[in-house]
Amino acid sequence: MGILYDDVVIIRHPEKEGDPVVITVNCPDKTGLGCDLCRIILFFGLSIVRGDVSTDGKWCYLVFWVVGNSTTSAESHPPRPPDVFLLKLACHDRKGLLHDVTGVLCELELTIKKVKVSTTPDGRVMDLFFVTDTRELLHTNKRKEDTYDHLRAVMGNSMISCDIEMVGLESTACSAESSFLPTAITENILPLQMPDEAQSSLTSTNVSVIMDNMLSPAHTLVQIVCRDHKGLVYDIMRTLKDYNIQISYGRFYIKHRRTCEIDLFIMQADGMKIVDPNKQKALSSRLEMELVRPLRVAVVSRGPDTELMVANPVELSGKGRPLVFHDITLALTMLNSCIFSAEIRRRMIGDREFEVYRVLLDEGEGLAVPRRKIEEQVWKMLMGWEQ
Repeated sequence: MGILYDDVVIIRHPEKEGDPVVITVNCPDKTGLGCDLCRIILFFGLSIVRGDVSTDGKWCYLVFWVVGNSTTSAESHPPRPPDVFLLKLACHDRKGLLHDVTGVLCELELTIKKVKVSTTPDGRVMDLFFVTDTRELLHTNKRKEDTYDHLRAVMGNSMISCDIEMVGLESTACSAESSFLPTAITENILPLQMPDEAQSSLTSTNVSVIMDNMLSPAHTLVQIVCRDHKGLVYDIMRTLKDYNIQISYGRFYIKHRRTCEIDLFIMQADGMKIVDPNKQKALSSRLEMELVRPLRVAVVSRGPDTELMVANPVELSGKGRPLVFHDITLALTMLNSCIFSAEIRRRMIGDREFEVYRVLLDEGEGLAVPRRKIEEQVWKMLMGWEQ
């Protein structure tokens, strides 16, 4: 691949229906660039089926072959903290309502940072969404009215009132104190530990990570073979970004939408290969862990009630995984499960920050769907596997 020295973003649509969209990016290189781009691709609901990365240390040339329901191009934004807005939505409850609202926010490119959902005894719901706007236009009346109109269109007569106001960034800050978190979430969450037997049926432990310093005089070769899942390349890239690892060349290829083969030529921030056995083991173990369990899912008892809990690690930069709440609510809607309350909070578990999603289910006369089925359905939805 040749490297140009101009900023370029090109999106080439396929000639035949069903073929991948090809996204080409040429831009100045930096540590974590691949992670940032993969996060944008995941944000738009796209999956990478093939990729090529090349850099000369100053400029980077990337080509991604992607598939999905959206082909929206990503926009550039100034590197400043985004404004946070509080969307207060009062409505009459119905099945699938929360997912419909979440779907509208995702369609409008509004990123959910924090959620508080509560249901009153008379069947009314108060939803509080703390969001940021990818387009950075939510401070304008036009953007607000457009949001109102989209919500009103999907909710119909269920909608009682809706209001959007700017709030401080501290409204979404991580809480240092952790309230009750079950052992299903907190156990085996450290990077060097692997899933227990109870989780083995939901995860694929067939992950191979091999590191080689013999093939290249200047780089460490990392070869990864694993089962494909939604956000796979993002999970690899964010792990390397957290370790301050630079990618000089890489290639990803997914066979039949199941097995992914990845070759990465990497080096440390100082431009040297990774020769320390302890550093190699730590990076290899973290990659294995993140590919086996990129998220944690558990269904637990809270007294007479049932609670779904999902936790995913936050990047050291403070960014969380896109579309998690959307996929959770979609899975529960497909199971015909009603949501009584929900919240998203940042928690410190061990030495890492996690986004923890807690959804209290409305069982009514009794839980119609077995808890194991809920856990499996949510996990498969988050992984992008067939339901």
